[in-house]
Amino acid sequence: MTKRFIDVDEILPKPQAALLGMQHFLAMFGGTVLVPLLTGFSPSTSLMCSGIGTLIYLAITRGKIPCYLGPSFAVVTPIVLASAACSTGDILSGVISIGAIIIAVSLLIKFVGYEWIYSVFPPYLVSTFILVIAMGLSTEAVNMIFVSYGAPAPWQCLFVAFISAATIILCSCFTERFVSSISILCGVIVGYLAAVFFGLVDFSIVDEAAWLGLPSLAAPTFSTRAIVLIAPIALLLVVDHVAHLFIVGEIVGRDYIRIVHRSLLGDGVATAVSGFLGGLPTTTFAENMGVMSVTKVYATQVYWYAAAGALVIGGFCPKIGSIISSIPNPVIGGVSVLVFGFIVCNGLRTMVASLRKESSDWRMLVIAPTLILGIGMSAAGVTIPVGDYAINSLAFCMLFGVLLNLAVGKLINSRESTTSQNDQEKPLPERS
Repeated sequence: MTKRFIDVDEILPKPQAALLGMQHFLAMFGGTVLVPLLTGFSPSTSLMCSGIGTLIYLAITRGKIPCYLGPSFAVVTPIVLASAACSTGDILSGVISIGAIIIAVSLLIKFVGYEWIYSVFPPYLVSTFILVIAMGLSTEAVNMIFVSYGAPAPWQCLFVAFISAATIILCSCFTERFVSSISILCGVIVGYLAAVFFGLVDFSIVDEAAWLGLPSLAAPTFSTRAIVLIAPIALLLVVDHVAHLFIVGEIVGRDYIRIVHRSLLGDGVATAVSGFLGGLPTTTFAENMGVMSVTKVYATQVYWYAAAGALVIGGFCPKIGSIISSIPNPVIGGVSVLVFGFIVCNGLRTMVASLRKESSDWRMLVIAPTLILGIGMSAAGVTIPVGDYAINSLAFCMLFGVLLNLAVGKLINSRESTTSQNDQEKPLPERS
């Protein structure tokens, strides 16, 4: 029987690995470019830093964890708020402080141990966070398909999105192993050609871009105010990272929490380096986890190629970057529907598997409100103002879920302990 997946440590032919790397590059491209646009940073620098950060991460984790690092959407609000009172250089000192905090947490876990993570972040709670993340991403995918410049998209956009998604499904189900492994790349190419046919592609940015160029770098300047405003987001990124690591382990069939300290160290160093170069804080990308779920390609070798491509294209080849930027939203939206959908499926699978292992009655009382609040806040765009901060849906549901789980779990364990003790102290009936 032919194996239906490519494992983490498998070595593929270089041409095949390069194609698979391009597939991951395309999956992360949208988020990597969008976050800097929302925060006023350079998209090309962000792309380059994501490549450098992923290379650093792969080196520190010794190529054992298939993850791609890119800028997190969680940093958008604090950086935008900080920008009103701080310069770009000041904000970069905040980015570096985030990296320093993540590194400190990784060292703490190394010396204290990782076992406590299972009690603070049990799999059923982590899967809840993953569902909230994926549902938040789904809004972005739907907007790409059904909205065009603030108005309902024409039928051509819907058709292109359908073509992109249908190509991935057909390639995944009815082609040989190699084509199936690059199904997402096939979906992007076919969708792009359909978009060109319908006149949905703007080639002006391609014509204006040069083939060769130098990256736009910025130097950090120390600012206590910027650090105070931005640094606390590091704790959310740590929780987000641990949640993603659970899901990656579930996808590839390995327990990565045992080396979570090394994974966080790679993320922290990557974030710090990004801050010194003029980039944003990095985190593991959910989009690339979805790619693994669709294609069944887990080899970390592929991520080396994806990272190298991001480094070269983002830093030194504006022309290729502009070609990729010209991919219209309906194509990315059609692909994202499947990619984000698989993230949801992985979250549900993890949740069901963890609840089957033990009594789940009280755990459902933790999952239900956390899930509804997280998804509801994300869909409604609700945030909670706290001084200079605005707590978004993901941060709130993570904090709420962890505290509720610890509180309810402690009450249940205390009751069970008391009941057990009373049963032991209850005298036996006398014999007649």
